[in-house]
Amino acid sequence: MAWLPELEAATLASLPTAHSNPELARYYQLIRDYPERGGKRLRGQLVLLSAAAHGGDWQQALAVAAAVELFQNWVLIHDDIEDGSDERRGRPALHHLAGMPVAINVGDALHVYMWRLLHSDACLALPRWREVIREFEAMILRTAEGQHLDLNWVASGRFDVSETEYLTMVTLKTAYYTVIGPLRLGALCAGLTPDPRFDALGRHLGVAFQLRDDVLNLLPEVTTGKEFAGDLYEGKRTLILAHLLSCTDEAEKAAIIARLNQPRSDKRAEDVRFILSAINRHGSLAYAQRLAEAEAAQGLALLSELAPTLADSAAAAELTGLLKSLVRRLH
Repeated sequence: MAWLPELEAATLASLPTAHSNPELARYYQLIRDYPERGGKRLRGQLVLLSAAAHGGDWQQALAVAAAVELFQNWVLIHDDIEDGSDERRGRPALHHLAGMPVAINVGDALHVYMWRLLHSDACLALPRWREVIREFEAMILRTAEGQHLDLNWVASGRFDVSETEYLTMVTLKTAYYTVIGPLRLGALCAGLTPDPRFDALGRHLGVAFQLRDDVLNLLPEVTTGKEFAGDLYEGKRTLILAHLLSCTDEAEKAAIIARLNQPRSDKRAEDVRFILSAINRHGSLAYAQRLAEAEAAQGLALLSELAPTLADSAAAAELTGLLKSLVRRLH
């Protein structure tokens, strides 16, 4: 994992540090806030490992990997606002620390620093730079499409979201920027055309990652850096919820929806306990975990076919290990 400190350093080095104007100095601190909170930097690592596994020099992919990390952070700032989240990585969400208008502006600035990295000399030197940019654009656009579906279900008051609809949404919102995009970007950084099997592999593993995330959010003994049961407080439409509402009679369904439909500020702990009790009684958490395991198995089977074809077997083994940890994580 020698690349991990360099990835973190490259990400933070792309951001401003000081200004003679005290308020702009504070603004720069806010820009660095989410990136400095850490996290696993999974997506950036996948770019570097994919580049190395394809026979490239991972250091030449460092700027692209850091740009993926900046993308993750500005999206999280905006996502926390859109979802009304209270916490991020164990601390108050940025809009609670600085106010919503300031947080939006900070996210916008991180967006620009991301593009600055992608147009830096290090990226321009890549032989397939234009394809890297197009791949990055596609990753952002797919993520935004998935986010629109997710937000629109809440805005329109829909609780009849089907399992198929949910899986389509998380494929767009999560799988593309968590697995598919990073793996394809790594191949392009190595100067190669990405194997189309990455798309199917990434869909399965990305969906498994999100389903596992949904399950972990409802396990009180797990520390994920996110608020316990935040999905219920926010009224998020998840596969767990879709399964639950498909199993209940009309009276119980109405009682659950009434609690979910309340503004976050009006939800009480007892409302969440009521919904969690129904989730456990109907086996919805276990159902989501079984589907996560099935998706992971399909993705890992494809990975076992693809890994032996990669140029650097040691890097391919590390890539495989990271992807396995991504779908089997405990926190």
